[in-house]
Amino acid sequence: MTAAASVSIQTIDFDLSAEVAALRAGDGGVGAVASFIGTVRDRHGDTADVARMELEHYPGMTERAIEAMIDQALQRFDIRAARVIHRVGLLEVGDQIVLVAVSSAHRGQAFQACEFLMDYLKTQAPFWKKEHTPEGARWVDARVADDQALARWGLPAANA
Repeated sequence: MTAAASVSIQTIDFDLSAEVAALRAGDGGVGAVASFIGTVRDRHGDTADVARMELEHYPGMTERAIEAMIDQALQRFDIRAARVIHRVGLLEVGDQIVLVAVSSAHRGQAFQACEFLMDYLKTQAPFWKKEHTPEGARWVDARVADDQALARWGLPAANA
């Protein structure tokens, strides 16, 4: 992974403004920043009443997997830097889960790289999600739509 890439797995929340400022700092060639923030929803598919979500990961392994996907993005797209933050632990509805931010000279490359990283993150990064509902807790299965999103980049889903 290059110095232009950064990964954090953390329990604490993040600040989008601070992260974008850090991504752009000292780089006069940045003409665009694209970002995505994922949040905890109160439903899963047609099922409402999700009260909270619990995320688990393998420390070290998870960071290396995300660093490898950022390396792929750096090879595929003309981007200057990338930042991925993923939270773990117990999160409430409305809490931020994930940030993907990418800088580039041009918006098209930033948008594409951000979407690529998010598609890759949803299917390849080793996270396990458990939803807590009034009926009890349940593990969240991978979605076919996420695998299809990854396939458009020419990459097979590991869970297919």
